Amino acid sequence: MADRVLMNGNTALGEAAIRAGCDCYFGYPITPQNELTSYMAIHMPPHDRVFVQAESELAAINMVYGASAAGKRAMTSSSSPGISLKQEGISTLAGAELPSVIVNVQRGGPGLGNIAPAQADYFQAVKGGGHGDYRQIVLAPDSVQEMHDLTFTAFDLADTYRGPVMILTDGRLGQMMEPFDLRPRLKPEMDKPWAITGAAGREPNMVRSLYLVVEELEALNQRLQEKYREIESKEVRVEERLTEDCEILLVAYGSSARACKGALIEARANGHKVGLLRPITLWPFPKDRIRELASQVRAIVVVEMSSGQLIEDVQLAARNQTEVLLENALGGFVPEQRDILKRVEAI
Repeated sequence: MADRVLMNGNTALGEAAIRAGCDCYFGYPITPQNELTSYMAIHMPPHDRVFVQAESELAAINMVYGASAAGKRAMTSSSSPGISLKQEGISTLAGAELPSVIVNVQRGGPGLGNIAPAQADYFQAVKGGGHGDYRQIVLAPDSVQEMHDLTFTAFDLADTYRGPVMILTDGRLGQMMEPFDLRPRLKPEMDKPWAITGAAGREPNMVRSLYLVVEELEALNQRLQEKYREIESKEVRVEERLTEDCEILLVAYGSSARACKGALIEARANGHKVGLLRPITLWPFPKDRIRELASQVRAIVVVEMSSGQLIEDVQLAARNQTEVLLENALGGFVPEQRDILKRVEAI
């Protein structure tokens, strides 16, 4: 039987990273994710793992590059402005095809903004905040249990597809305390023949993202795009509630989805046929399923903590089959159940 404990989301994620076999953590303090960095500082050394508080966010992401190139499971975390500073490094990780886990506990922006929860980094995460034609898998938990569970998933997907995986959460989930079940510790034994581990007895490996010969860079890009198509076909994850007969569909992730779940229960009690689709993978995006549901509903209401970013992908998926409306909150506010219910009743 799994151990049931009480932690906040940040520490639950940190414990999951250790249990998932994270060898190296590199971070730099920023609110509201500091509990994660503190947890790793305390708990990595007793497990003979590496913890480094880097001198900057740029240093941290490049340390991830070095550790991953040596075949280690490596991770970093930050919050919105800090993730912005890591974007060049994330693009380089993608170009070098290096597994890595990046955690963004989103806060209000733009600029330094505030330390309240937000979801305004959606574009940055799913469209590629760095340069070049790269993509990264983006996982979006909506509970402390998923903050824990999806960390295991993130490391596995990073190794499977050799690239960066982002866990995109927010300050509310990071600070929220909930009971959850700890997953068993893993001892991952992964064959990484490409890693830089010393070339005695074999040909040297080269890990790089620099290709000065145009044809070589084109070949890399073609290989990456083929890999991304495979990810889109195999790794879409969603949660659906009461979508079988729904006439109004709510679409949300993270903290916004939690508010939608409460509104869904109340709406059904009031006789409204409302359903919920929660993307767990923001990339790859569940566009095919949204397209199917758009053909059966009167309206889609997208609930998010930004000016309207998730809604653009929903609109593209819906293909003008139904009306797509926005219910949102900005600057650190979280959508409230009563406001979502009012929008449903107005429809």
